[in-house]
Amino acid sequence: MTNAENAAEPQSGEALCAFAPEGLLAELTHRCPFQCPYCSNPLELDRGSGELSTDAWLSVFDQAADMGILQVHLSGGEPSARKDLEQIVERCAKRGLYSNLITAGAPLTQARLAKLAELGLDHVQISIDDVEPQNADRIGGLRGGHQKKLDAARWTRELGLPLTINAPLHRSNIHNLEPMIEAAVELGAVRFEAANVQYYGWAFLNRAALMPTYEQALWSADVVERARERLKGVMVIDAVVPDYYAKRPKPCMGGWGRGIINITPTGKVLPCHAAETIPGLAFDNVTERPLLDIWLNGAAFNAFRGTEWMQEPCRSCAFRDIDFGGCRCQAMAMTGDPAATDPACEFSPHHAAFTAAAQQEAAASPPDFVYRRIRSAARRPQGEADALIGGEGGRGSE
Repeated sequence: MTNAENAAEPQSGEALCAFAPEGLLAELTHRCPFQCPYCSNPLELDRGSGELSTDAWLSVFDQAADMGILQVHLSGGEPSARKDLEQIVERCAKRGLYSNLITAGAPLTQARLAKLAELGLDHVQISIDDVEPQNADRIGGLRGGHQKKLDAARWTRELGLPLTINAPLHRSNIHNLEPMIEAAVELGAVRFEAANVQYYGWAFLNRAALMPTYEQALWSADVVERARERLKGVMVIDAVVPDYYAKRPKPCMGGWGRGIINITPTGKVLPCHAAETIPGLAFDNVTERPLLDIWLNGAAFNAFRGTEWMQEPCRSCAFRDIDFGGCRCQAMAMTGDPAATDPACEFSPHHAAFTAAAQQEAAASPPDFVYRRIRSAARRPQGEADALIGGEGGRGSE
């Protein structure tokens, strides 16, 4: 399908519903008490003073429902940092939007979670960094953070809400994948994500500190397959493979401008959460243009929508309508050209160098984490992280 065909506005409600994205990722805020070095938020974090107002966010969800969007993922940062989260959840429920709260567990309280459930919250997703509390707190940069996550997970199940446990995997915790899966079972999770870190935002900045070895990646894939078989009917297990050791690229976000629409805390509407790393793209703001018009006709959404933009080898590849050329942001980061084949693809001329970079970094001693900070993207003094978590340093384990 060409960009022009994609931009043609549907004429009926049924056609509109069929063309709408499946989900909306609402980054309600970039504020967060955790300082995870693998965070996919941009290095230049939006400050609270510039966030969309309550009315603006409620308008977003009204427009999403009118478009035919079915699912809303309430994310951040930490979405519970917003004082109006109750109003947002209530509006989603009233408009028939399935709401998934993606939280780190703090500053969420038991009473507040109960209120959100009462107002119609449908699902909770909580990330865990390890089963070892000290290492988990070291990774997340918050003393006592691991226990807060466990508490929030237990409250979720006590309220009868479905729970997903997300485990961002990297060299500092991948060795504990098996006990993390068992912890998710004990917490009553219905779904577990073995999510090898995707290297965008802060994760790209920390790539050398986070990159596992090829052998660790293969081992984790085997662990996932065995757990899937053993836990059939108990817990669904999804896996996100590390791009740097893949042969085929993933269809990022289901394909550019196809399945997901992302809105930043300040209202910028993006085809994916890392799209701002591509220079030259103009992003519309939901306060200045209707969401439907942005989705159908926005320049950023049509830049890489479909297959017309593709270069070789993507243009003549049999997989072009399956993986859509892979990740545009990764192509930009590694080749300097957002229209290039994703270097995760074995047919990319950059694939060998891409994999070699990962292997070289994984074999070396890891540098200190650069902890996520809203004040700046500058390297944070190690002693400051030590004081926060009471550990012996922010160095990733080998």
